[in-house]
Amino acid sequence: MLNAAELLGYGPSDRLLIVNADDFGLCHSTNMGIQKLLLDGVVSSATLMMPCSWAREAALWSARHTHLDIGVHFTLTSEWDLMKWGPVYRKGPIDSLVTQEGYFPKDVKTLERQADPEQVRQELIAQIEMALKLGVDLSHADNHMGSLYGLATGRHFLDVVFDICAKYGLPFRLPRTLLLENGQVAPQELAEQALELADLANAKGVIVLDYLLGLPFRSEPGETFDTFKAQMIALLQNLHPGISEIIIHPSLVTDELCAFHETPLKRGMEMDLFRDPDVQEALRLEGIIPVRWRQLRDLQRRLSASV
Repeated sequence: MLNAAELLGYGPSDRLLIVNADDFGLCHSTNMGIQKLLLDGVVSSATLMMPCSWAREAALWSARHTHLDIGVHFTLTSEWDLMKWGPVYRKGPIDSLVTQEGYFPKDVKTLERQADPEQVRQELIAQIEMALKLGVDLSHADNHMGSLYGLATGRHFLDVVFDICAKYGLPFRLPRTLLLENGQVAPQELAEQALELADLANAKGVIVLDYLLGLPFRSEPGETFDTFKAQMIALLQNLHPGISEIIIHPSLVTDELCAFHETPLKRGMEMDLFRDPDVQEALRLEGIIPVRWRQLRDLQRRLSASV
């Protein structure tokens, strides 16, 4: 089994962290927020939603900032009622991926039940190719809403994902060790499933994470920025040795965002979270080491070339 942390030169007790801003390209407000966090070094990377209407702006900006880590956010669902998107692939059948209106389905369960694996393959490749044609030097891949993981029905598409990631030399967001929201390791059956999928990725030469973490995406009753910040600090204090990724969804809060998003203020909180001095101090006190997807990508490509 590949131990990516040790192959990068880190010790067995080192706690390594990637902070990724999801949903780059969702809308102009999100683009502006994520760009600022990337330029200020507040987040490690971002991932592009290529089917979205503002993806081109985000991709062209990324092509001008090749020193930053930008991945592809494989998108096969469209969750908001007032703003929709559909497939990038237009050279063949794609009917199993869309609703009667021609958009991606709103929920993961529908996608898992109806999607044809070959149509999934064509769409994921099309999303990568669109980013590449716009000049993005992709650092990695991940998945919007976890639609490819089989979380709702158990029907996953990860064998397709790993083949594509191997072909394009991209590491993928998948945790080798599955954690519950409290940071504890998941029950044995679920933990074993995660390890089996990590083994499959390893067999195909795709590097994955040790742990994947994040706070609830939607606002909780009585939530304030201070309570949200306290949750994140606790998460950082309980980080395990190895490579972890924390997912956030930052955005500027504007009329544009508020027009379609159900909890826009939460995205504003996520915009401020890792800029907060207390969170930065927690990172320092805990001795957490920042790493980048680019390091994992370059490692994966070196290992692949040596086989």
